[in-house]
Amino acid sequence: MDVLVVESPAKAKTIGKYLGPGYTVLASYGHVRDLPAKDGSVRPDEDFAMDWEVDAQSQKRLDAIAKAVKSGSRLYLATDPDREGEAISWHVRDVLKRKKALEGVDVKRVTFNAITKQSVLSAVEHPRELDQPLIDAYMARRALDYLVGFTLSPVLWRKLPGSRSAGRVQSVALRLICEREAEIEVFKTREYWTVDVLFGTAKQQTLKARLTHLDGHKLDRFDLDSQERAEQARREIERRAFSVLSVDRRQVRRNPPPPFITSTLQQEASRKLGLGAAAAMRIAQRLYEGVDIGGETVGLITYMRTDGVQLAPEAIGQTRRLIESKYGAAYLPEKPRVYSSKAKNAQEAHEAIRPTDLFRTPQDVAPYLDRDQLGLYELIWKRTVASQMESAVLDQVTVDIASGDKTVQLRATGSVIKFNGFLTLYDEGRDDKSEDDEASAILPDVVPDEALDRRDILTEQHFTEPPPRYSEASLVKKLEELGIGRPSTYASIIEVLQKRSYVRIDRKRFVPEDRGRIVTSFLQTYFPRYVEYNFTAHLEEELDEISDGKIDWRQVLREFWTAFSAAVGETKELRVKEVLDRLDEELGPHFFPANDNGEGKSPRDCPSCANGRLGLKLGKFGAFIGCSNYPECRFTRKLGIVDAEADAASGANLEGPKILGIDPVSGKPVTLRNGPYGLYVQLGEPEGKEKPRRQSLLKGMTPDDVTLERALALLALPRELGAHPDDGQAILAGVGRFGPYVKHGTKYKTIPADESVLDIGMNRAVALLAEAKSAARGRAAVKPVRAVGNHPADDTPVELYDGRYGPYVKHGGINATVPNSIDPSSLTLDQAVALLAERAAKGGGRPARGRRKQANGAAAANTNEAAPKPKPAKARKKAAPKRKAAPKAKGDAPPRTGTDG
Repeated sequence: MDVLVVESPAKAKTIGKYLGPGYTVLASYGHVRDLPAKDGSVRPDEDFAMDWEVDAQSQKRLDAIAKAVKSGSRLYLATDPDREGEAISWHVRDVLKRKKALEGVDVKRVTFNAITKQSVLSAVEHPRELDQPLIDAYMARRALDYLVGFTLSPVLWRKLPGSRSAGRVQSVALRLICEREAEIEVFKTREYWTVDVLFGTAKQQTLKARLTHLDGHKLDRFDLDSQERAEQARREIERRAFSVLSVDRRQVRRNPPPPFITSTLQQEASRKLGLGAAAAMRIAQRLYEGVDIGGETVGLITYMRTDGVQLAPEAIGQTRRLIESKYGAAYLPEKPRVYSSKAKNAQEAHEAIRPTDLFRTPQDVAPYLDRDQLGLYELIWKRTVASQMESAVLDQVTVDIASGDKTVQLRATGSVIKFNGFLTLYDEGRDDKSEDDEASAILPDVVPDEALDRRDILTEQHFTEPPPRYSEASLVKKLEELGIGRPSTYASIIEVLQKRSYVRIDRKRFVPEDRGRIVTSFLQTYFPRYVEYNFTAHLEEELDEISDGKIDWRQVLREFWTAFSAAVGETKELRVKEVLDRLDEELGPHFFPANDNGEGKSPRDCPSCANGRLGLKLGKFGAFIGCSNYPECRFTRKLGIVDAEADAASGANLEGPKILGIDPVSGKPVTLRNGPYGLYVQLGEPEGKEKPRRQSLLKGMTPDDVTLERALALLALPRELGAHPDDGQAILAGVGRFGPYVKHGTKYKTIPADESVLDIGMNRAVALLAEAKSAARGRAAVKPVRAVGNHPADDTPVELYDGRYGPYVKHGGINATVPNSIDPSSLTLDQAVALLAERAAKGGGRPARGRRKQANGAAAANTNEAAPKPKPAKARKKAAPKRKAAPKAKGDAPPRTGTDG
């Protein structure tokens, strides 16, 4: 009996069916061991020797694999086809070798890019040896991330109390976000005007053109910087007659984008589906491992961690047959399209992400997928098919118009799609939506020297805008452009930044928290080399060369560690006050921006005492703003901009009610007020015992945002959006204890943070409510997906649920999350009991009344200990409080390793 090891139980189940009874297929559940989270796990003084640790759950799985291998003659290591998969195979082999379980056993490595019967059988027929350079690259990355995390993070804790930790790639991504925010803060808005003219043609059509030349000179963007200058240009146009100077017609071809790689999939999933990088990868993993279609588990897409844009020859052939049969011969290029990969390391570049069967259309699989799974599959299917379709053909037309003396000229541009080609199926999204609409306008047919009839002159005011904050899509794109990190790690980098409260998401854009800006400023001041874009990118290139077998991984670590440890050593003598003064100087323009208040006051003047100066201070729980006259003056503020404008935004200077206007319905005044719980709007005044209607401002709103119209909209909450199409019951939008929501009958659904309760429409509300769960007796009545079995401790049901944050099992009052490594559809009772016991041992969950004793007994039973008999109440002693564990320093964490990638 041959043994084959994969990463997940879902894959094991599917592949076991493909291989038949001659094979035992077992799952490693991802990595089986890792570096212990303590100092000394990587030892530079011993040429970077590493200690590896196997946790209890992994030990059980390795024991099962070892037992199976002893009765077989061959072991196939079939973990994922990338660097991490190679490392997992190496770990499994190394542990089994130490157990002396591989004597007389032939160990081979097999990889398949898709979980289909043909791919799996072909891989087993063509095994190979483990790829040592890939393993070396993993070792180097893991050691680097460990050394940065466990060396740099303690420096942060000592010098910047309240800071969390730093990572090799995460810190550079944070710098990008902070620098973009700094650009926005110093951006000065400039005014400019445009002048458009509507002309009538000989064929009684309308042609719109923009002024480009005035007084014989070409206009720059800011030449018309005021209404006065725009009106002057208008007068010059009014005094002249115009005709067509020239017509330029060009036919251009627009080629389709290549199939998805990991980074482009994350970008498009963000733009078109609103999915974060982590969510997109989690859904893609499920599509790759397989979904139940007609009673059979089918892998729908190829492996989703890849830098390669090429397609397998059989996939190209299948795609071309599909295009010809579904769209016609006109949409099929004469030759297949061949794309080249930008990946510098060929060993880590696999086939692009594509459907395993192109003839399995999104419509075919729709009944078996949830909304997000279907959306992502459809995106992958369309992109793959479009990549092999004919180019789109566009006619681009430029019409130049001039006065008789040529001193005033205008230009009209437009384009017409002559053949839509791949655009019939797919158009790639863009982060920059500022493209001029006129570029796609259809222009009337005119000829040179044709006289034009001037009809109207339109002047329009514009203001320049700062660069946009990074979205997940644009941040991933920027990291990829700079060569920082690798596609498989982008999701975890973003996740870590949010977990550490270094950034937050506002309207789907990253905003750096002040804690993140302080950490970035500290690193740029004292460790500038290690947050440089070029240095980090060069290190990535060296890691790629390791996986190519070109350089020794220990040599790369030696060079890095020599310089890095010296830089850390230079900070040992730094005093906290010295660091604080330096950061206060660096971040002063951010926390105390200059403002012209007409009173000659500095934004650093303390508002509480006569001569105090506000500055950056550090306390036990992190940084804050405080007065220099402490302890005589105890004025403090939370971190943030503290000038007069910020005070106004927070309502600090709101003296008494501010009248916004009169309610046209009741005739009562609408006022903005500042109460003990923050800013709110109020309609009218108290009348006897009747209290006036009030409503707090929504999160993120400032006094400047509150107009009479917005205030009345707030006071009208909850508002009725319309009747639900299913039953005609009203749908309401309002603000409750837990924030903005939509409601239909007994169903509630929270409105996402990047959407407004004041603007949400009927269609969006219906879509949100479709995701909600029915309420019963004031609480969510959640139905179990299935019963897993009865708990051995008390013979009561253990049930599987699909929760808001993923699947979980429940027994009594104990809930335990089902990890990603376990497929919920194949979850066994033993696995569920083990998860519940682990959760109970951590003190998780709150057992329902009457169930506490039962739950505790269950936990004891599953840790192989007898449940302790409860002592009389008087005899019980209060347990000693547990000491908090020292914070662990980790680098950036890819999904499977806890490291940068």
